[in-house]
Amino acid sequence: MSTSDITPATTSSDAHPRFAEALRELGLDVEVRRFPDATRTAAEAAAAIGCELGQIVKSLIFEADGVPVLVLVDGSSRVDVERVRAELGAGKVERAGAGPVRETTGYAIGGIPPFGHRTKTRVLADRGLLGHTTVWAAAGTPHTVFPLDPGSLIELAGGTLVDVRERAA
Repeated sequence: MSTSDITPATTSSDAHPRFAEALRELGLDVEVRRFPDATRTAAEAAAAIGCELGQIVKSLIFEADGVPVLVLVDGSSRVDVERVRAELGAGKVERAGAGPVRETTGYAIGGIPPFGHRTKTRVLADRGLLGHTTVWAAAGTPHTVFPLDPGSLIELAGGTLVDVRERAA
């Protein structure tokens, strides 16, 4: 798929309704792009957009001692669960399953945006996101993304800037 396969869209028509409402409440006017096919992985999204893998924002829900936390990390990185645990001062951190993810965010895995969630959740944003001028995040569905500068994205998400990606070996 190339960038010509991406249909530019308005935020209200193609973004998930909850996310479109969050954009309106924030007064944020962004271009939401819709893909003809789902892009559930960062690699699929980067290929569809025609950007670097690191420009994709992965919005991942973890449970820290049973409490949901959103971790934002660039698409070329993996989250180091031990670093998340240390950052939160938690005893145990693990990836949340599909049920808790949907319950917490209101979105399915593969389409979780960085903000506009059903519940207020603590957000950790990996510092690596700031290495890009523009990043792309899900707009509430596996078929939609939107671009934003990473500083604004982290601020809108209410994120705390941290280092939680795996270190290179």
